[in-house]
Amino acid sequence: MATTARHPATLALAHALSAAERGLPVFPLSPTKLPALRSPHRDEPERGRCRGECGLLGHGVHDATTDPTGVRALFAAAPWATGYGIACGRPPHQLIGIDLDVTGPTDPTGNPTGGLTGGPTGDSTSGPTGGPTGGPTRDSTSGPTGPVPDSVAALQQIALQHPFTLPETVVVLTPSGGRHIWLTGPPNVVVPNSAGRLAPGIDVRGAGGYLVGPGSVTARGAYRPAPGTEGLAPAPCPRALLRLLTPPARPRHRGQDRPARGDGLVQFVRAAHAGQRNTRLFWAACRAYEHGFGDALVEPLVDAAVRTGLDEHEARATIASAARLTARP
Repeated sequence: MATTARHPATLALAHALSAAERGLPVFPLSPTKLPALRSPHRDEPERGRCRGECGLLGHGVHDATTDPTGVRALFAAAPWATGYGIACGRPPHQLIGIDLDVTGPTDPTGNPTGGLTGGPTGDSTSGPTGGPTGGPTRDSTSGPTGPVPDSVAALQQIALQHPFTLPETVVVLTPSGGRHIWLTGPPNVVVPNSAGRLAPGIDVRGAGGYLVGPGSVTARGAYRPAPGTEGLAPAPCPRALLRLLTPPARPRHRGQDRPARGDGLVQFVRAAHAGQRNTRLFWAACRAYEHGFGDALVEPLVDAAVRTGLDEHEARATIASAARLTARP
């Protein structure tokens, strides 16, 4: 039994070491996809301030390292880890993750039917005619055996509108049928994390965020490379897409501008019905943090969420998750 219990952890360490050898900073994850090591500051009032400066382990993505000795030390401290995270926005790759949330039909291998298959030889992450799945010569909303999942169709549409073609690159299949597209960015460009800003169902993992590495085993299943992409290196992000991922900062006006936007987000949460309260709160909190006034809007958002019937503890946890997702190092 002991050998079986340690098997996922041994595999996770092996995969993490392999990724570190390729210059990807890694750290251990639990089966819930969260950092395996608890924060040493969890009982402190300002527990989110330290990013590893204290020298202790347990700072999540800030623990990530490419040093083999450091990687082994992290996993030795978390023998229950079954996966590993890869820090985005860090040198030398400045990794950017495009997370496609697939909710449409999938085939027995987990690929969406008619969608992005992830191989360099088919309608995968590149196409000769300008779209990420082969260009406008294909129907962007349907495939040979069913509808293309919304997030894939949305990415196709974005590529046609701007336009750009995704290069052949690493694609990782998730247990839920989604996929992570790996790209690299310029060293002096900071790509922020975002949820649904590019399009519904498309999240972006940038500076301060992380991707679950291939070979990781979670409570929902394993992450694995898409067929045909195993030997690829992350490819540079197309310039047009990079511009979309790094929108210029909005001008901040004194007076009514910031409160008006904040009030709109609060009203958005207050209008939530059962079944959508947590989702609306998370979306609103992400927008608030992305625009630089998330901390100032925490209490109004919590109050709005509680008024809809959401538990206060759950509301604060949701807002904290949004803060972590959108945080910049």
